[in-house]
This record gives sequence, structure tokens and C-alpha cells, in this order.
Amino acid sequence: MSVKSLKARKDDLSSPKKQLEILDNGMFEDGDLPRFKDKIANTGHKPFKPGKLEILQINLGYMCNQVCSHCHVDAGPDRKEIMTRETMQQCLEVIKTTGAHTLDLTGGAPEMNPEFRWFVEEASKAGIKDFIVRSNLTIILANKKYHELPEFFKKHNVHVVSSLPFYKREKTDKQRGSGVFDKSIKALQMLNKVGYAKEGTGLKLDLVYNPAGAFLPTNQKAMENDFKVALKEDFNIDFDNLFAITNLPISRFLEYLIASENYEDYMYALVDAYNPAAVENVMCRNTISISWDGWLYDCDFNQMLELKVDSKVKHISEYNEDLLNDREIVISQHCYGCTAGAGSSCQGTVAE
Repeated sequence: MSVKSLKARKDDLSSPKKQLEILDNGMFEDGDLPRFKDKIANTGHKPFKPGKLEILQINLGYMCNQVCSHCHVDAGPDRKEIMTRETMQQCLEVIKTTGAHTLDLTGGAPEMNPEFRWFVEEASKAGIKDFIVRSNLTIILANKKYHELPEFFKKHNVHVVSSLPFYKREKTDKQRGSGVFDKSIKALQMLNKVGYAKEGTGLKLDLVYNPAGAFLPTNQKAMENDFKVALKEDFNIDFDNLFAITNLPISRFLEYLIASENYEDYMYALVDAYNPAAVENVMCRNTISISWDGWLYDCDFNQMLELKVDSKVKHISEYNEDLLNDREIVISQHCYGCTAGAGSSCQGTVAE
């Protein structure tokens, strides 16, 4: 299937079924794309099973104050999918008994869930070792009711992981919208002011980088150094770590790849960069992803493609960690994105 024929079809790519159809077709003018299931089998990773569960990642809803061009969640202000307190309560029961050491709250903008503060307060009592909230930063300035978020995060010792596409205004605003860079800088300064990324406070502040185009991220450590120097010199901002995340060919980024006629080249770039060492540490091997309505997935990318876990246990209301640990991980062609180069996860690269 050529890129031109994909463009001509004008499929509604908001449909996970259509996205999977395109990804699974894998036939291009230059030949067939190797199947990911065959690739991992050839490198000794079949069957693909989880390791020790370390992270519960909970999506509190797809509503967001931004509409980012690369967003694999297809989040925005018009999204109505929001986790209810009932489902949150079911999550809390699991948090109290899980063997995982990290709780990772994401969205959309998770802070926009009306039960967000209640859930953080209740979850913080469970004694999770690392409590992450993934923030787009601009939400802190979006409305007066969010202005106290830095203090709220500090009170509950929340580990803030913040999206910042680049340390320059032009690239950031191009990817995330006009004015996003300036608001992000202001929010980072507010977090620094209450102690985030400051020595001795224990308050962790990490940044996330996604490439702005159809290419893989460069060396994570080198980018981290560049970000630290630029943000410190220009804005007196400190942060702890930079996580470089590869854009996976789903949702808005898939639309971009097809519209720009980069889809075929990008998929082959991912295949050519396949790294068996990265397979060992991809996030689906230590993470369970929980959707806003309580369904269970191997990762949040599978969540967006509606690929539920291959287990008798499929919903948080029937959670059984032993059964889930015995499952086989659900894979498709988009998984090449997490195993290319140094690999990619929500915690950045996974291989040296």
C-alpha cells in the first residue's frame, strides 16, 4: 500500500480499527514491512511475556487544554472521557495491594479531572514509592483554580514529569500551539520556586522531549545537557532528567506521517533501528496501563488502539496481579517505535 494510496483513501484515523488496519497491512512499494512478531521471535523474545510489575499507569481522562500535533492520545478540550470517582476507588483498592512501586497519573491533562485532587490525596496515603503526575505545564496557568498546583504537588511529594518539546520558543509553539512555550517556562519557574529540582528538597522535576517531525530522537544524555544549559542560562530553570520518547505511528502522528508522505520512510526507519537490547526493557514488560473507564492494557499506546490485555482479567474491577503477570503481551507494528535505537518508554530511553 503506497503512501499516495493511503492519502487517497481519506480514512477517519480517529478510529483505532482504521489505524490498526493501516499498521497491520505493512505492504509498501519497496516491499513488505517485516512483522514485529516475527522480528522479536528471530531475536529470541517470543513468547513476549511481562517481567516484574513495577508501574501502574492510570489515565484520568482524555480532556486537555492543549491540542498537540504529536499527541497519541488525541487529547483536547472537546474530549469528554473522564475517570469517575467510582473507577478511582477501584484503582485505590489495587494501589493498596499491588507489588508495583510507582504510580503514574496521565491524561490528557490529568489535573482537569474534577476528582484529581481527591484522588492524589487518597493515593498518596498508600505509600507508593514514586508518585508521578504527567503535566503539560500550561495547565498550571490555564485557570486560577490550577495556580496552586505547584504547592499541591509539593505537599504530596508528587514527582512531576512535564512535557517540553524544545528549549526554544519557535519549535515548541509549532508543535504545541502559540504561546505554549512562554507559559511552560513560567510554570517551570513556579515549580522551581516551591523547591522542585532543588538540592535537598527531594522534589523531582523531569522533562519529556518528543521529536517534532518524522525522525527518531537523538542521544538522550546529550539532549539533556543542551536543555539544562539553555534553560539555566536563558530562564534560570533547573530540572532533574530529560526523557526522550519516540513518536509512535498512531493517532495524530500517524495522520501527520500520511499527510506529509513520510509514513513509509518512518516505518522502515523504525524497523532498521530495531534493537534487541531495547526489547528487554520496554515499558509493557513492567507496566499495567489503566484507561479512564477502568480497562487494562499492556501500555498506553495499546490503550489508544483499544488492544486490551490478553488475560481473563481485563478490567480494574476484577484485578488479579497473579493472573496478569502470567499473560502474553499484545503486540502490533507500532511496537517498533519502542524498540528502535536506544528504545523508548514513558521513562525515556531503555537501552545504552
